[in-house]
Amino acid sequence: MTTEVILVKAGQLLLSLSILVVLHELGHFIPAKLFKTRVEKFYLFFDPWFSLFKIKKGETEYGVGWLPLGGYVKISGMIDESMDKEQLAKPPQPWEFRAKPAWQRLIIMIGGVTVNIILAFFIYAMMLWYWGETYLPTAAAKYGVVTDSLARSIGMQDGDKILTIDHKQVEGFDEIPGQVILHEAKSIQVERDGKTLDLPVPDGFIRQLLKQKAPFALPRLPYVADSTRPGSAAAAVGVKKGDQLVAINGISVPYFNDFAKEIKKHKSEDVIVSVIRNNDTLNLSAHLNEKGEFGVYPKDLFEYKTKTYTFFQAIPAGFHKSVDKLVKYVQQLRLIFVSKEVKVSESLGGFMTIGNLFPDAWDWRMFWEMTAFLSIILAFMNILPIPALDGGHVLFLLYEIITGRKPSEKFLEYAQIVGMLILFSLLLFANGLDVWRNLLSKFF
Repeated sequence: MTTEVILVKAGQLLLSLSILVVLHELGHFIPAKLFKTRVEKFYLFFDPWFSLFKIKKGETEYGVGWLPLGGYVKISGMIDESMDKEQLAKPPQPWEFRAKPAWQRLIIMIGGVTVNIILAFFIYAMMLWYWGETYLPTAAAKYGVVTDSLARSIGMQDGDKILTIDHKQVEGFDEIPGQVILHEAKSIQVERDGKTLDLPVPDGFIRQLLKQKAPFALPRLPYVADSTRPGSAAAAVGVKKGDQLVAINGISVPYFNDFAKEIKKHKSEDVIVSVIRNNDTLNLSAHLNEKGEFGVYPKDLFEYKTKTYTFFQAIPAGFHKSVDKLVKYVQQLRLIFVSKEVKVSESLGGFMTIGNLFPDAWDWRMFWEMTAFLSIILAFMNILPIPALDGGHVLFLLYEIITGRKPSEKFLEYAQIVGMLILFSLLLFANGLDVWRNLLSKFF
């Protein structure tokens, strides 16, 4: 991965997280202000020892920290990550969080999660309205698929046409890996040489699929030139847009994957590349570089479908998409922590894993898609009933509302410490896995 790609991915991740954190904290800040609760700090990123920027307006200090692991609002009279015991040792003041009715404190605490859910819904709705929904129908992958070693391990072959998963239709081709994972598929039905075959999904397949974080099959297509790279062998021999590359040194390579595999065998060699142009076959003599590159960008021959939405159609569609993404995320988490097939250490990841989900080049459509999905993840993770997370505070508040008894401040203090230890441990574990995988990829 080049430095430029790393910077682009990091920039998208940083901007996305900044938007999510600021809006999440606004979800706490706004109801706190409405209920006349004092907010001492509002920070993007954490600021141990010093901050990059800060300004005080009224009773609140606004700033940007140097540690990009989230953000926070410091609300007076609340047991949080600041662990301000000096303030809590004094009698409660009317402007403090602990002096407010339980129902007001509950609204303040669920505000961040609420904003993240609304944000995801809003982004999805606006994306559907502006761009619509473009996808490759499974039936449109008419040239079959290109398989990897994992797909071949269950009996799939290049050229197979995927028909159904567990005998159920899958509308979009890109949904196939997700359907296999989420529904713990038992079989995949394919068409091969005009016959329908039922391929069992063995134990361990889903774990390997989650581990490799990539589709096990991609749609196959003939190699038709869209353009050539300047200075490449293809440009030198005059390959034109629309030429179909079909053979190398007389060896038939009817599809893009066949060509890519064969051309690598001829690094720094002279080759004869056969192309079909206007029903004529031309044999072009070319010299390849030391990487075995020919330099032709393929034309996308697939027939995609785009579903368009009016503004008012996009609103319910955005809501349903948000719910669908949340349900699928929870199902995948269940697989990670419950299924015997899936190992936690192979499926969890930290900031490097998240950053790699963004594209290599800046793409606003993908940026907003990822931001909406991360907003759903942030909402779900924050509402988990773990002390130090919003869900932990909500749990104790619900206990107070139901029983009429408030947990002691000493108990809340210890719970906060335990929760912070759990969170920091998970953070170190997930990011440590990223570092370990990166080292393995470099040296092995």
